[in-house]
Amino acid sequence: MLSHTAFSQVADSVQRHVVLQGAANFRDLGGYKTKDGHEVKWGKVYRSADISKLTDADLQVLQNKHITADIDFRGHQESASAPDKMNPNTDYILCPAGSDSLNNSMMKGLMAHRNNGDSLITSFYSNTKYLKDRYKPFFDKLINLPDEQSLLFHCTAGKDRTGIGAALFLYSLGVPYNTIVEDYTATNYYRKDENVKAIAGMTKMMNIDPNAAKAMMAAKKEYLDAAFAAINQQYGSVDNFLKTQIGLTSQQIKTLKAKYLQ
Repeated sequence: MLSHTAFSQVADSVQRHVVLQGAANFRDLGGYKTKDGHEVKWGKVYRSADISKLTDADLQVLQNKHITADIDFRGHQESASAPDKMNPNTDYILCPAGSDSLNNSMMKGLMAHRNNGDSLITSFYSNTKYLKDRYKPFFDKLINLPDEQSLLFHCTAGKDRTGIGAALFLYSLGVPYNTIVEDYTATNYYRKDENVKAIAGMTKMMNIDPNAAKAMMAAKKEYLDAAFAAINQQYGSVDNFLKTQIGLTSQQIKTLKAKYLQ
């Protein structure tokens, strides 16, 4: 269930949702207000689920939006089995850190937690082991992206790996945490139809408890809270994580804000 504020953000922004025939949960990260009164620029950074089924018309939409960089958080096996559909000359960057072992660990977790999806997903969000290697190339590209170009990042569902990436990006710009959570939980709205199908499949094919399946497919505030709590515990603060692990200097933070805020 979306909070009233989160639903309002979804409902009042025709700009945010990019409607495509071959992808779900594709949306603009623009429009969010920062703590100091700035606003994230529209039309610069997009998040999505799998984009292996984009149509020619979809690719034209991406071209019209000047999307020239594609950050893929999936693993080698995931990306090879469903390759991204991209326009020619798109800069494709695979950031597979942790994802190749993710499917195996998730399958084992499903067997161990088939009646408790919350604990499985919380465990994933609490794992800081791969955060540096997964998200440093993402931030490097954000910093070096030419001003006239735009960037897309995604995983398979556009919820977990993409959700954490979006949260870290918005945090680096000074967007308040409650707004970051609202962007994260909006996935429940944008993936509503896909989640119904996924939950039915998990329940029928894998004998997963329906409530556990719903928990695994949901974007809950508690999950993102677990990620930020783990980062704070291990690195002292999210700011320190961005500085010491992602390598963002004070000047680079200024560069990010200059490029993506207005």
